[in-house]
Amino acid sequence: MSDAPPHDGRARQDGKPRRKPRPATPERLRKAALSYIDRYATSSANLREILMRRVRRSVRLHDTDLEEASRWADEIVADFDARNLVNDTLYAENRAHRLYRGGASRRKIEMSLKTKGVGTADIAAALAALEETDPDAEFTAACQHARRRRLGPWRHDDRAARRDRDLAAMARAGFGYEMASQVIDAPDPEALEAEATVRAAEHER
Repeated sequence: MSDAPPHDGRARQDGKPRRKPRPATPERLRKAALSYIDRYATSSANLREILMRRVRRSVRLHDTDLEEASRWADEIVADFDARNLVNDTLYAENRAHRLYRGGASRRKIEMSLKTKGVGTADIAAALAALEETDPDAEFTAACQHARRRRLGPWRHDDRAARRDRDLAAMARAGFGYEMASQVIDAPDPEALEAEATVRAAEHER
């Protein structure tokens, strides 16, 4: 009869003990990296952090040499970069556009990319690409954010009483006061649509 698989003492939701994670090796880390990029878009720095979580766990549970395992992670990320399996420039542009479509401000996008370990140059390039797509991206995003949160002209009642609260919500989302007040104080969504048309025409001149 075979021995029971090792575990770390924690129980799963079904009451059975969790299997103890196997020690990190170059092969297992590479397999984990391939699995991750197959499911998620990522930056080089974020992928390294994913691998380092496994490394630190292996150090804790199996006395894996931290310095050696860190080199494995670095080599895997460098190889993925060289083979264009991970591309920070493309990742930053795609993430910036996705956040923008969701109503994220320029400041929010920049903070999000920094959190993912994207470098300053790639962040700047992503924001520049966004502005090429929509020269008035900040206004578009502010309107989108207010619409999604039902702020300002998208409120059906108590607009005046909730104005300061709506402005604060826009500020937390990273929009400046002038932009926030322009959106929040608009008489109705149609007025903002008309303003967007005027702005687009001005940019085309």
